[in-house]
Amino acid sequence: MRLDKFLKVSRIIKRRTVANEACDESLVLANGRRAKASYDVKVGDILEITFGNRTTKLKVLSISDHVAKAEASEMYEILS
Repeated sequence: MRLDKFLKVSRIIKRRTVANEACDESLVLANGRRAKASYDVKVGDILEITFGNRTTKLKVLSISDHVAKAEASEMYEILS
């Protein structure tokens, strides 16, 4: 699954266009490297997302195209 779509489906970022822009501005790292929106997310990947002054690090636990809002947080684990 594409990185921008994963960020939207997992509800880390509200809209896919915003997720795409975050990737373009190098605010998203995958496994320590700058990731484009087209990066193929895999289970076990470590993502670092910068929101303003704060950086959130998370681990991908599962990938699914459609997830209920209550289950979206089960797609990842926050590391820091």
